[in-house]
Amino acid sequence: MRLPSSLQTTSNHFFPPWRGRDRHSSLSDRPYLTSSNSGGCNSVLVLSIPAQRQRWKLLSRPRPKPKPKTWRKCSSSTSSFSAAAQEEENPPTQRQQRRQQQRQKPKSEPDVVDPVGFLTKLGISDRAFAQFLRDRYGLISATARYTPPSLCNHYRSMFLCCRHKVLKDRRFELYSRFIDLKEASSGYEILGMHRHRQHRVDFMEWAPGVRYCSLVGDFNDWSPTENSAREGHLGHDDFGYWFIILEDKLKDGQQPDEYYFQEYNYVDDYDKGDNGVNVEELLKRMNDEYWEPGEIWSRKSRLEMVAKLYEQIFGPNGPQTEEELGEIPDAETRYNEWKESQRIDFTNHLLSFDVIDNGQESDIYNVVCDPLSSEKFRTKKPPIAYWIEMRKGRKAWIEKYVPAISHGSRYRIYFNTPEGALERVPAWATYVLPGEGKQSYAVHWEPPPEDTYKWRHKRPNMSNSLRIYECHIGISGSESKISSFDEFTSKVLLHVKSAGYNAIQLIGIVEHADYSSVGYKVTNFFAVSSRFGSPDDFKKLVDEAHGLGILVFLDIVHSYASADESVGLALFDGSNDCYFHTGKRGHHKYWGTRMFKYGDVDVLHFLLSNLKWWVTEYRIDGFQFHSLSSMIYTHNGFATFTGAMEE
Repeated sequence: MRLPSSLQTTSNHFFPPWRGRDRHSSLSDRPYLTSSNSGGCNSVLVLSIPAQRQRWKLLSRPRPKPKPKTWRKCSSSTSSFSAAAQEEENPPTQRQQRRQQQRQKPKSEPDVVDPVGFLTKLGISDRAFAQFLRDRYGLISATARYTPPSLCNHYRSMFLCCRHKVLKDRRFELYSRFIDLKEASSGYEILGMHRHRQHRVDFMEWAPGVRYCSLVGDFNDWSPTENSAREGHLGHDDFGYWFIILEDKLKDGQQPDEYYFQEYNYVDDYDKGDNGVNVEELLKRMNDEYWEPGEIWSRKSRLEMVAKLYEQIFGPNGPQTEEELGEIPDAETRYNEWKESQRIDFTNHLLSFDVIDNGQESDIYNVVCDPLSSEKFRTKKPPIAYWIEMRKGRKAWIEKYVPAISHGSRYRIYFNTPEGALERVPAWATYVLPGEGKQSYAVHWEPPPEDTYKWRHKRPNMSNSLRIYECHIGISGSESKISSFDEFTSKVLLHVKSAGYNAIQLIGIVEHADYSSVGYKVTNFFAVSSRFGSPDDFKKLVDEAHGLGILVFLDIVHSYASADESVGLALFDGSNDCYFHTGKRGHHKYWGTRMFKYGDVDVLHFLLSNLKWWVTEYRIDGFQFHSLSSMIYTHNGFATFTGAMEE
């Protein structure tokens, strides 16, 4: 039966799961939801129940089985006397007495809370909550009367299910672009500026809102046209990643390499290629040692097979009429004829595939792989060892080339956007220095091998009982100045060790333009703060702490970023929605910072890669995530949590 008209409504509300005795009853005794389309509403869910259930009351626990009633025949004149006698014979239980006392007490509010009033009390709008149910569960609303505890219990479980589904959706979006989480967190290996083995420097940056991208700096006299990304997909892809190549320049009197794929070793002075390897001899030795007979089909051009087929059909010696063409055999017959015409001994060397015709008129065939050949191909390693024999050392590279960008060179990235030209500090820059005025610049950090810091100590083992010393590098000294990494290493680390601590938590290490923010308004997430020293100075600090058995934790700020447009990520590519949310949600209510757009795959790629960068490059042992409430809630943790979906 349907609900009375007084209980039917077209507003969107939530109906919690049926509680009480119904969860022990059969499925036919339970209420169920049916959809209706009436009253001018798009879709309404009406609660329907069997005819024998007329009372609409939710109990917080199962009801006891009712005792069989004893019926007595009495007249109207003796009804009061019979009722009194029945009470003396069957005294009421404690539960019945409690209910009778509750009925006699004046009630300030009804036992049953109206859904509309309850949602309003919690600050939940009907439209937003109905949209949430529609997106997550395919439901719209259900109208019923319920008790607040039942709503709270189901609301809590539903909220956890919601978070789990959001996590699954976010993971699906992430894996649709990357193979696994390891690749999604390794963006620092290709983004930013990196030295390539083929005497060049590669630079990649994410800026989906720009139309033109180039590098400007000391190496090209700050020219916005000399080193720019190429047009088309060779310069940028559909996701907004721009790619720029800086070729090393030949010295006077030097000739270009004979082979364009010539590689160099920038660490060791000499390598195998300095002995003068002949490429033709190397290829011949590769064919003799690596490839087996029948695995190489030499061809002069990629279109050689296509040209032969075209000449066979449309050439002067091909069929000129349909009679000369004759009947075309099926795919399997043609394949067998082709296999017989080959000069390969198929009895000793099986092909990795075969063609089987399925007999359809459209001549559709299936390609079946040989499992033995497939397994043999998977276990065969690529012939990288042969190409390494051609790699030359660092001295050969210095003798022939001048680096396109040298160690310590200043540079910025130049954008042409719909709003005009912009110059920004690259988001993946590893070392940033303040410039004249507010404009900072990135520094290419590529020291020579003799000046590169070499790690001496291994990571200490994790202790069962952590005693963490929280410290800030700049205020760690006794003098009225900003202390450095070297001063902290020589003075403070020994004090921390003697005090009995086994871990330090460093604050304000990541580059930030505003020193008064104590390092929480980060501008460059992959760079150490230049106020305290160079990247190698920070490596020395971490290495010495590990030598003393002290773990190093980093206070990381991924909850928000600096709103400085000239240095940080705000309006990075000229648009307002590159790394951060647009509108009110993209700004912190009290701190004046920008809020990350965690739902974007590229933003997650940036943040995950940032964590792995600090662990890989500087051997950080752990993180303390600052202001988690700003990452979880839209009110940034400055409001009482009520459980509303808008939060």
